[in-house]
Amino acid sequence: MTYASEQTPATTPAATPAATPAATPAPTPAATPTAPDASEAGTARALRSLPARTVPPVAEPSPTVPVPPVVSAPPSLEDRAAGCLVGAAVGDALGGPVEGWSPEEIVKRHGGRVEGIVGPFHDNWRTARPIAPYHKGDGHVTDDTLMTHALVRVYETVRDHLDAYDIADHLVPDLIGTPRWIPELEAEALPLQRIFLAEKWIVARLHYGHADPREAGVGNIVNCGAAMYMAPVGIVNAGNPDRAYAEALDIAGAHQASYGREAAGVFAAAVAAAFLPDATPSSVVVQALRLAKDGTRAAIEAVCEAAASLTGTESAAAPLRAAVAPFDTVGPDYRNPSLGARRPSRLHAVEELPIALGMLLTGGGDFRATVLGAVNYGRDCDSIATMSGALVGALRGAAAVPAEWSEEVARASRLDLQAPGAALATVAREIFTRDRARARTHEQAFTAISAIPAMTEAGGR
Repeated sequence: MTYASEQTPATTPAATPAATPAATPAPTPAATPTAPDASEAGTARALRSLPARTVPPVAEPSPTVPVPPVVSAPPSLEDRAAGCLVGAAVGDALGGPVEGWSPEEIVKRHGGRVEGIVGPFHDNWRTARPIAPYHKGDGHVTDDTLMTHALVRVYETVRDHLDAYDIADHLVPDLIGTPRWIPELEAEALPLQRIFLAEKWIVARLHYGHADPREAGVGNIVNCGAAMYMAPVGIVNAGNPDRAYAEALDIAGAHQASYGREAAGVFAAAVAAAFLPDATPSSVVVQALRLAKDGTRAAIEAVCEAAASLTGTESAAAPLRAAVAPFDTVGPDYRNPSLGARRPSRLHAVEELPIALGMLLTGGGDFRATVLGAVNYGRDCDSIATMSGALVGALRGAAAVPAEWSEEVARASRLDLQAPGAALATVAREIFTRDRARARTHEQAFTAISAIPAMTEAGGR
């Protein structure tokens, strides 16, 4: 993820407003969307007209040759965890080289839509602004994956549910004290030297400012910086969207506030929902809408209603951008955000999460279609593709991620993409065992408490 405040856009070709799907003007105060009601009507509207996916006909088997029924086993916890984190990393790497550009600029640079791993947007990336000094492209992951893997390491250390204090006690020391290979810098360095201002905020507030971790995110710019690495929270709470939502909100309090924190909770919940038996893209969106609040819920609903009329991701960028634009504070020019950008609000939302969910619907759960739709959307497309890749991987397992992409990203980024998912699945099983023991202890205590006669509860009368 990049931020305009950290870039020098002087040499960046300006997008033509009339040709850019992001050209919807920011709303005036009078036109600002109101908070949605809590009914299920909006959810139904968003999903009722999803296009049916056609299934190719299957040839009738010969009557003389018995054909046993093919029963495909659902992906295991380990398979889904691997698919989630590998899918996130691949989406990140595919989106990185075109991050910040418009769909039209992407087509002009690459002679059409991006269909796989591509090189940097500028050949002279070492000095070209606003890219320098990062080697974005050629299969290199960005800060989205670096932060995701850092959170996995925190879970490996704590081996239980996390809270904001764990971010202060474990994530911050990891960022400032342990050198790691940084693909975009092509060097070993502290992760702190790669992450951007919204993530550096964690270090400034917790390590230097000694802020209460539960409130440290207040004052930070409001963006998807916390949401982009919350997939691990969904994995350790696999099948329990409510618990994932609550845990992510707690963790994200050390990093973000307002709708940035809300996006972190909803994304974690969506990942947890993708692990449910028989989960589908639509069921994931239903769970996200059930838990989302305020502008985040309204933005997801608007984008998913727009997605319902689409039959694929190739032409999805413009209608999905138009749907999310009234809730997005950055404005039509991504590299030059409006004066009201990234300020706290109950009426707005980060752009990345609703678009990721919209691409999940229009892609029908297919990894290539979903992630390439996110990549070619432009703007903050590495984070959008990170989220959508994580969701498809959690739904369908590691086999959903094309091997030619995952293997090249692992090689180019010098990362073991499989290990974090395997480690986190082990931790998730340990946490579930603890949760069951805690639930039994609570059940026994509550049974004893509720059996006390009412007179004793009232004071021994």
